[in-house]
Amino acid sequence: MTKPSLSELLHAAVTAVGGTERPGQAAMADAVAEAVDDGSHLLVQAGTGTGKSLGYLVPALAHGEKVVVATATLALQRQLVERDLPRTVDALHPLLRRRPDFAMLKGRSNYLCLHRLHEGAPQDEEEGLFDVFESAAPTSRLGQDLLRVRDWSDETETGDRDDLTPGVSDRAWSQVSVSSRECLGASKCAYGAECFAEAARERAKLAEVIVTNHALLAIDAIEGAPVLPQHDVLIVDEAHELVSRVTGVATGELTPGQVNRAVRRAAKLVNEKIADQLQTAAEGFERLMELALPGRLEQIPEDLGYTLSALRDAARAVISALGATRDQSVQDEDAVRKQALAAVETIHDVSERITQGSEYDVVWYERHDRFGASLRVAPLSVSGLLRDKLFAERSVVLTSATLKIGGDFNGVGASLGLAPEGTEGEDVPQWKGVDVGSPFDYPKQGILYVARHLARPARDGERGDMLDELTELIQAAGGRTLGLFSSMRAAQAAAEELRTRIAEFPILLQGEETLGELIKNFAADPQTCLFGTLSLWQGVDVPGASCQLVVMDKIPFPRPDDPLMSARQRAVEEAGGNGFMAVAATHAALLMAQGAGRLVRATGDRGVVAVLDQRLATARYGSFLRDSLPDFWYTVDRNQVRRSLAAIDAAAKADGA
Repeated sequence: MTKPSLSELLHAAVTAVGGTERPGQAAMADAVAEAVDDGSHLLVQAGTGTGKSLGYLVPALAHGEKVVVATATLALQRQLVERDLPRTVDALHPLLRRRPDFAMLKGRSNYLCLHRLHEGAPQDEEEGLFDVFESAAPTSRLGQDLLRVRDWSDETETGDRDDLTPGVSDRAWSQVSVSSRECLGASKCAYGAECFAEAARERAKLAEVIVTNHALLAIDAIEGAPVLPQHDVLIVDEAHELVSRVTGVATGELTPGQVNRAVRRAAKLVNEKIADQLQTAAEGFERLMELALPGRLEQIPEDLGYTLSALRDAARAVISALGATRDQSVQDEDAVRKQALAAVETIHDVSERITQGSEYDVVWYERHDRFGASLRVAPLSVSGLLRDKLFAERSVVLTSATLKIGGDFNGVGASLGLAPEGTEGEDVPQWKGVDVGSPFDYPKQGILYVARHLARPARDGERGDMLDELTELIQAAGGRTLGLFSSMRAAQAAAEELRTRIAEFPILLQGEETLGELIKNFAADPQTCLFGTLSLWQGVDVPGASCQLVVMDKIPFPRPDDPLMSARQRAVEEAGGNGFMAVAATHAALLMAQGAGRLVRATGDRGVVAVLDQRLATARYGSFLRDSLPDFWYTVDRNQVRRSLAAIDAAAKADGA
């Protein structure tokens, strides 16, 4: 039998999912197949509507080797496992004459722990598992959540938190899940044979395609102990998110609450002298944190260094003692010990990391109104880590709708540890960037409008002229507006003001309802507007007449007092580069490209992206940012935009929307 061509396989898969074949998708499949076959690396930008999932799944399945697909969002993981992969495998089976298996794999804490659920592992909450299960009718939200989890545990096949709908609070889930550090291990656990996390790992070992998330990929790279099975091909979808997800995993944190929980858990298991040593260190840390002011610590202050050394040493003593003692009077002592050990090891590791004072780490205080003060440490850069761990032993394909920043791939490539495209060298990973375009006709479907006449936005200043402009744009559009704001405070202020100015257009605000519910209500009523911040810049997919105006209040540069971003910017400058362009402008360009991508989601969509920040038209870096956006028709003419919005609104009403 003749081996089927890639185009035949792609045609079969697209037909199976009810899609339409697109030139960009075919170009992407060819590029992925080439990279996979010769073991090279590929960055591929595929615009919204390209069908990029099949663009990488079909050549990966055809190759026949073990593949890991890592995504950033739950929505895409679900789409791959529940829709794209089952249909694609079925469609390719007759042509490939084999049926590749696929599986989902996440971190251990995403799965229900049967030991926790049934044995009632030690908790510090005022209402624990046993309190709930012995109560005839728990009235608290926590109690109701835990009872629902218990009922669900009898019927779930996966134990995956994301399969529990509606979901439960983080607090409830923490009582029925364990981290990898807290896990007893399948061989020591009474429920090891039924363990959901172990079952997921076994399925992943046997599968040809493993779907996971960026966080687990980062843990696999950072911690040295492999959590993913050996594989020949790695595909990173939503790759614009990878650096921030890896940074998050590599970030350590200490809070007074976290330290005090570790003290309480350890006190039950070690002698009084050792417990008191940790207690004293914890009290010193708590006193210090009460006075902590937000901001970067370029040098570790003497009092903090002394406090962290005391914490580290006390934690080390507890860890040694936990390894030497056994208390038969404590019920299920192994689980108690494991949880205490995990909590104390975290305290030890983060304290030691900060006291060592690596030049490659950034340390800072944060303070939240709700959560209080925290001490954090993060890597100055993850590019070296990614270069060494990601690209060394397998072919890597990274894809997203937004990888070309300022017109090329080198900015994103640098953040991943890649030298400029075409650079030769013995230890330099070779890669290629390919832009397969978009099926949309952006110049005809959208307008990029910059409100050049507005005053330059000042940090946290009132912007009456911006609110006037926003009001007029929404009125011209007949509602239908997604408002993307650079801060939650700005979104709240705009919603509050415009609700009094234009009551005929309902304004939904992020935080007043779950994100899913807000997006559903926004899509259902074309007159409705939705205002919010970061997650809306990337998480909204509302094709059609409900979203015909996307507004950005200002260019979303990182805050000047962001400790990590400002440290990264300075490091680039000290190395002779342009820190502002490499860090702040690149960050803003990625977000703006994602935000602008909310407008055109289907071939019939029409609308305007309005940026209410004159700097996009007037600043030297404005062209860099505009080059990162879809190729919309560009104007600074406010009257032209109002006429266009009114015409788009009238057309939508004529169509009944």
